[in-house]
Amino acid sequence: MKEDNVLSLTADAATAADAGLPMTGLTQPEVTSESILALILRSLDDNKAEEVVQIDLRGKTSVCDHMVICSGRSSRQVSALSQKLVEDLKHELGVPSKIEGQETGDWVLIDTGDVVVHVFRPEVREFYQLEKMWMPMGKVAQSPA
Repeated sequence: MKEDNVLSLTADAATAADAGLPMTGLTQPEVTSESILALILRSLDDNKAEEVVQIDLRGKTSVCDHMVICSGRSSRQVSALSQKLVEDLKHELGVPSKIEGQETGDWVLIDTGDVVVHVFRPEVREFYQLEKMWMPMGKVAQSPA
């Protein structure tokens, strides 16, 4: 009986793993913090995030290379923006993300390792003012062009 084409890639990977060989099939090119950042900014723009700000943290902290802060108009939009972003990262770059706060939709944190994204309702964003905390003294947060 012939194996289904859909399962053949999975079967090849399982066979290779059992034999201690590298897996064959589709490979993902090296994913950099810049490629993750570019996808995040595109996804947020495509899905109508508001007041998107990116902060370059390279050399300033070991937590991440970049931070992105944006707003959604409502709790529902904040949750939807976050969910869509996590899906885009997984499907387009194969990047797993940790997500916190999606249930309430006030402040959602998405951690990709190299890039941390904060999606806020406007009132919550104004209260915490993360841009002021992470931007150098006297500098204004830059919105991506």
